[in-house]
Amino acid sequence: MTDAEIQEFVTRFAAAWAARDGKAFLDLWHPEGSLHTPLVGRRVAGNELDRLMEVQTAAAPDFVWQLLDWTSRGDVVIIEWQTTRNVGGVRFEWRGVDKFRIKNGKIIEERVYTDTAPLRAFRKGEKLEPIIQF
Repeated sequence: MTDAEIQEFVTRFAAAWAARDGKAFLDLWHPEGSLHTPLVGRRVAGNELDRLMEVQTAAAPDFVWQLLDWTSRGDVVIIEWQTTRNVGGVRFEWRGVDKFRIKNGKIIEERVYTDTAPLRAFRKGEKLEPIIQF
């Protein structure tokens, strides 16, 4: 990928999050792409991204995603992010990193790296199961 293509990808990814637009996410994904995230607990097919966004938006309507930084090498793009939301009147934020492999300009694989312990603290008394179920 060229520098311009990578910059365009990062811009489109951040815009999809800002709009919380499942269709915009689908446009970024290769038909055979897959998402691996500890928040779901199973492999998510690229064609499920719009549904995942619907579930997440319903569960956390005040959720805000922010791009902090990014880098790339070859067909790999890494994005550092921060998210915030209010839980019980308290502002809660956490950070993570997404590592993408890009094929023909589309995401073929995304791996999300984030500490899920703080997120689970809001689910006291529950088993350690995936945070987002859909």
